[in-house]
Formats: sequence, C-alpha cells, structure tokens
Amino acid sequence: QVQLVESGGGLVQAGASLRLSCAASGRTFTTYTMGWFRQAPGKEREFVAAMNWIRQESYYADSVKGRFTISRDIAKNTVYLQMNTLKPEDTAVYYCAAVFGRLRTNRNDYDYWGQGTQVTVSS
Repeated sequence: QVQLVESGGGLVQAGASLRLSCAASGRTFTTYTMGWFRQAPGKEREFVAAMNWIRQESYYADSVKGRFTISRDIAKNTVYLQMNTLKPEDTAVYYCAAVFGRLRTNRNDYDYWGQGTQVTVSS
C-alpha cells in the first residue's frame, strides 16, 4: 500500500523559507515521478513542481521557478520541496503525489496523494 506523508508546513512571513518533506512508502519509487501540488481556498489544485525519481529531471510552474526546488533522498525515500522567498500568494495546502513513469504536470494523472500540509505566508 502506497503511503505519502507530508510535513514541514507552517506560518511564516513573506520572504522567509520553508522545506516540505514527503515520506514515501509501500513500494520502490525508482520508476515513479513525484510531484508537489497546492490548493488555495476557493481555487483548484495546481501543479507546483515534479521530479522523475531516478533521472532527477524536474519541472516547475512558472509562478515558483527560481524560488522553489524539488529534490529527493533515495536512502530516506523522501522528496523535498525547498521554498524560498515565499510570497502571500504561496499560501495553500501543499500535497505530495506520485505517478508511475514519465514526468507529468496534470494532477489527474497522479495516482497517489498525501494528506497535505498547510503553508501560510503573511505579508
């Protein structure tokens, strides 16, 4: 059974940094793509970043490019999202997700989801 557990969210001021973690279990993820999505109140869940687990190819939404970095630790089976220079518009629940195969950005393509972690950025 695949399980994704996010952590690391919190309340910070604009300009601060946070690192989200996603602990993955239940199978070998070397052939998976891991993604981060976020959902603000009243808005649809949107793509943030994704990484192909074994090749480390990554892709970012334009809104976070240059500020956020996705990475993974194979030994810990954990994916990270380093978020720098946070803005109030980054406020959302952040979700980790996994899908078998190639890198993709459409949330409907992902099969496994975590429960989410809240990130709130005050101005």
